[in-house]
Amino acid sequence: MEVVVKEIDRQGRIVIPKKWRDKYVRSGRVILRIKEGSIEIVPEDSIDLTKYFDSIEVDIESDLSNWKKVKRELRENA
Repeated sequence: MEVVVKEIDRQGRIVIPKKWRDKYVRSGRVILRIKEGSIEIVPEDSIDLTKYFDSIEVDIESDLSNWKKVKRELRENA
């Protein structure tokens, strides 16, 4: 584990080391896990949503071209 001491500017910003960003942060976004007394910075993994396609089957009567009716019917049957 490497320890790095950083300054915080007046707006509360810190600079995350470029070497770490280049290696772990592909999406340009990170997750901050705020715990009592500390903050953990974790790279955000890109999620492959295609693995969820066709994973749920529902019986609805609404026409799929009318999303308001589809949403309403799905909420009523939940």
